[in-house]
Amino acid sequence: MEEYLWWRDGVIYQIYPRSFMDSNGDGLGDLEGILSRLDYLAELGVDALWLSPIYPSPDADFGYDVADHTAIDPRFGTLADFDRLVAETHQRGMRLILDMVMNHTSDQHPWFRESRSGRENPKRDWYLWRDRPNNWEAVFGGRAWEYDPATRQYYYHMFLQEQPDINWHNPEVRKAQLDVFRFWLERGVDGFRLDVFNLYFKDADFRDNPPRFGLRSFDRQKHVYDCDRPEMLPLLQELRALLDAYPERFAVGETFISTPERAAAYVGDRALHAAFSFDFTALEVFFPWNPAWVRKQVERREAAFTGNRWPTTVLANHDLPRTASRYCRGEDDAQAKLAMALLLTLRGTPFLYYGEEIGMRNVPLRRKEILDPPGKRRWPFYKGRDGCRAPMQWDNSAYAGFSTVRPWLPIHADYPERNVATQSGDADSLLNFTRKLIALRKEMPALRSGEFIPLSSPPGTFVYRRQSFGQTVQVMLNFTRNPIQIPLDAGAELKNWTLLLSTGSWEGSPAWILKPHEIVVLSSTQQALPASANPQEKR
Repeated sequence: MEEYLWWRDGVIYQIYPRSFMDSNGDGLGDLEGILSRLDYLAELGVDALWLSPIYPSPDADFGYDVADHTAIDPRFGTLADFDRLVAETHQRGMRLILDMVMNHTSDQHPWFRESRSGRENPKRDWYLWRDRPNNWEAVFGGRAWEYDPATRQYYYHMFLQEQPDINWHNPEVRKAQLDVFRFWLERGVDGFRLDVFNLYFKDADFRDNPPRFGLRSFDRQKHVYDCDRPEMLPLLQELRALLDAYPERFAVGETFISTPERAAAYVGDRALHAAFSFDFTALEVFFPWNPAWVRKQVERREAAFTGNRWPTTVLANHDLPRTASRYCRGEDDAQAKLAMALLLTLRGTPFLYYGEEIGMRNVPLRRKEILDPPGKRRWPFYKGRDGCRAPMQWDNSAYAGFSTVRPWLPIHADYPERNVATQSGDADSLLNFTRKLIALRKEMPALRSGEFIPLSSPPGTFVYRRQSFGQTVQVMLNFTRNPIQIPLDAGAELKNWTLLLSTGSWEGSPAWILKPHEIVVLSSTQQALPASANPQEKR
């Protein structure tokens, strides 16, 4: 584990391209805009950039309905722009990851247009067609089968009706899809994020899903026959062999209906490098944000990701409410700093969503401003995902420095104070705290690949160590508004520790008192593993 691997030891930054930076004044972010901000990302210290879909799309699901997997949507730029982005990203020592939406396509994709043109078309079997639907439900609501009057059959869509699912059982489809990976690998792409990868295969006999208790129709089924089919593992082995044919390539999967155990089952030497288990993304209304809950989630994940199975840490993305909106009160960033400390010091590859480094909040939207299809369908019970996709707040100029015109989504009203330029000049800002933590992670091997060791601590606190050969880092987090004393354990005398980072005025008094909301990171060479220990056998 001493060898540096960018995808394991680095920090991966997710960019939602249409909301990151607009270079041509049309209100939509683009590739040239990302290019113009590469120096900022390099200075932040991230190791790789993951781009949400940039392919041609009619935007039924804002890019996740792909109409051509080997082209760039003209609104974002051209293939030449993309090639330059790859080169410039590499020149700054960073990698580039593409979002691969391979479970379904747009209904405007040439493949599906051919497929629905007639029952005898050669591509008819590239999608899932049936004379009679079974009981499968769609994620966004309603039945998962859409009737096509022209051919008098139903086609299957796990998501929107504009997103028909691919038939991965068809060998021609399998080859065509893998050729898409080859296309981008040959252009220098370093890795892929696989959208809902464990949905690729459905039961070949289309058996009904068994019932279960749930509120929505989709939740009232056990997803036995439309998810996690056994054919998935052989495909992942084939994909892994393809990736291994290129130097240092990587794939991480978005595990649908995820648990740590389910995600870990798809990770290994002959499968994916990583898979998301979404351990810390629950809404506070259901799971209170406190260290006892966080520790429980970490320990469950640690039990699942053992041996060579490497975890990931995710707090936010394009589908989830922003971290600060879930856990912060008003404009106070204390809890956002605690969340950032967890993201960057727990064992696992951190995925940092754009704007989290400045504590961006979900933008509040009126019903008429909602663009996201699930939000339109399920308002007011669910307001969609637009709130976490608002434009990046760069400075306090008009439209937050994102564009010269009104953007595709409104900008949060707090942008005059909450932006990159303002926080860059504030030593105590969340942005500068994030920069320090990322730099510390690069400097300390124990934070990158060391084992995780939870320690006993008083209620309201979370204390743990990251430990590797010759080095121990201790992280102490106070989630409360009160000072809390951390009991000393054997060998914890102050003289054995060096202060690496503190959000308060840590003095390291013999009482080891954490101030309200304080974050303290210490290092020691006195608490290391014995030389005979093998860190690869540790969690």
